[in-house]
Amino acid sequence: MVMGRVKGEEASMNGIINPSYADAKFLLFMGQRRTYFVLQKNDAVDTCQNLIGQAAVKFPPIPSSPNPFPFDFPMARYTLCALLLFAAVAAAAGANSDADDILIRQVVPEGEVEDHLLNAEHHFSTFKAKFGKTYATKEEHDHRFGVFKSNMRRARLHAQLDPSAVHGVTKFSDLTPAEFHRQFLGLKPLRLPAHAQKAPILPTNNLPKDFDWRDKGAVTNVKDQGSCGSCWSFSTTGALEGAHFLATGELVSLSEQQLVDCDHVCDPEEYGACDSGCNGGLMNNAFEYIIGSGGVQREKDYPYTGRDGTCKFDKSKIAASVSNYSVVSLDEEQIAANLVKNGPLAVAINAVYMQTYVGGVSCPYICGKHLDHGVLLVGYGEGAYAPIRFKEKPYWIIKNSWGENWGENGYYKICRGRNVCGVDSMVSTVGAIHASSQ
Repeated sequence: MVMGRVKGEEASMNGIINPSYADAKFLLFMGQRRTYFVLQKNDAVDTCQNLIGQAAVKFPPIPSSPNPFPFDFPMARYTLCALLLFAAVAAAAGANSDADDILIRQVVPEGEVEDHLLNAEHHFSTFKAKFGKTYATKEEHDHRFGVFKSNMRRARLHAQLDPSAVHGVTKFSDLTPAEFHRQFLGLKPLRLPAHAQKAPILPTNNLPKDFDWRDKGAVTNVKDQGSCGSCWSFSTTGALEGAHFLATGELVSLSEQQLVDCDHVCDPEEYGACDSGCNGGLMNNAFEYIIGSGGVQREKDYPYTGRDGTCKFDKSKIAASVSNYSVVSLDEEQIAANLVKNGPLAVAINAVYMQTYVGGVSCPYICGKHLDHGVLLVGYGEGAYAPIRFKEKPYWIIKNSWGENWGENGYYKICRGRNVCGVDSMVSTVGAIHASSQ
């Protein structure tokens, strides 16, 4: 296990793309799989303070000395912090959403969140009324109330580790993390196709300060995947909808259900990496399917049902086709350049904080890089006062597929600059060719 500063051009490890020395980060490299977490400057201080608990001496700020190693604060305390984090990760060796939850519980002591359960019955009644929740039996009602209280605790934990976002009650608050993962996520294990093209390097010197494809008419309304692990299909169609708009000037809502029913493409080099409808899939597999089938129908011609069905693809009603797709490098400037030039991008993310997300810019101190949810990157900007760093945070604008009654009218803002929750790790751009429809 190694902990220390990372300097400028020397930092390019697992998604940390050359951070400037002024923004040096604390890295914790742990175990043979090189699991790591990134803590921004004084964010690391606060998080370690939580880990150690009742410390007699508060951590001083990290100095901005030109010398990276002669720190004036007790390094033994940071060593203890690293050991506690390591213990949490070791206890959660699966490197999945359960591991993320275990780590989060380790970082924020349970006693600090109990006050959030005051008036839990009132909050649960409000939740049921707002989202139309009903339960068949008293036993089911009581069980869901218990889950709701657990999720209130999780929201409080998330709020402490993600203070520039708002976490609280959402329409998923009566679901366990396992139920949420099974019903509303659905990204298959990641492996890029062996023959996938890499996107060419684009110039980045004239990128706009902020950019949003919604303002340019390239993004359809937020959709709702329902209780079906088909997020990958919405990410795929969203990227193709934008590419088709750039190619033709026409914004068409495309059919996710066609992909759910008809796309069973597998990566031959990776066992289990097959598109499987409501049981998950991969965006790049879906692009391969669209190339092979000739295209995708309109949503209105092949409407979404939210469940697996028999393929009813009608080739005579193709509305949009893929000319090519490519994988964007793990570099946020290149991601931004591809977004501006080529349209909305299909991306994957770790969704551990999304079950409790209400709004703001999500920039958690700790988040795993295990990817489990497919979404659409539509823009970027700056905003959201950050209580630790005393400045606005740059962020990505993410279109989700959980309806407009989640997040910020169906959208998610996540911190830009350090591959938070793996958001830069699996990014694809797609090109479209015009295909007339009846």
